Amino acid sequence: MRLLVTRPAEDAERLMVRLAVLGHEGVAAPLLDVRTIAGDALDLSGVQAVLFTSANGVRAFAERSNNRTLPALCVGDATGREAQAVGFTDVRSAGGDVAALAALASATLDPTAGILLHPAGSKVAGDLAGMLEAANFCYRREVLYEAVKATQLPPAARISLKAGEVDGVLLYSPRTGSAFADLVMKESLGRTLGRVTAYCLSTAVANEVQGLPWKAVRTAARPDEAALLAMLA
Repeated sequence: MRLLVTRPAEDAERLMVRLAVLGHEGVAAPLLDVRTIAGDALDLSGVQAVLFTSANGVRAFAERSNNRTLPALCVGDATGREAQAVGFTDVRSAGGDVAALAALASATLDPTAGILLHPAGSKVAGDLAGMLEAANFCYRREVLYEAVKATQLPPAARISLKAGEVDGVLLYSPRTGSAFADLVMKESLGRTLGRVTAYCLSTAVANEVQGLPWKAVRTAARPDEAALLAMLA
């Protein structure tokens, strides 16, 4: 299949390699521009573990701290692989969403042992703070990057859609889904989706694109990349 890859550029490159191994062709069509926020080195005093909800958070943390000895609790395997790539030695994957991450923290960490630091973007999905505070953890969020929505569809995506050469669109986040829906309607490309399937990481993502005239909208059995790619079979 020919698939639009809507992830930010750095994540899209890795994903397109995986798609090629599976026999598919990926078309890079990033809809979010991730911008790291500059600042001083992070204060990690009193922090017992770092919680990562995206690979972007891992990369942004790595720019602001040299510490790789704290436990890195990651929302899923792809984020865990990024944590390992930057040098974390104790990486634990929740294999799911923020609820699974909160459950992993509750099962493996002590609420009295210190702060849980969440390197995050300016926009977050889910109530990780609420779930952890309900379990008596001390939660601290550090905004280290922002993901800015594209103002137009990338040329490769527009050309492929108009030519009827797209079989599916991979959508990983509600913000990406929202951006895709807005831009398709803005550029009057809804009619091009009649033979295109939306492959969504979660129900929250699918909800953002349900109003478009897709051939089908499919949601991964679990909110992780392995489950999403399994749908392509």
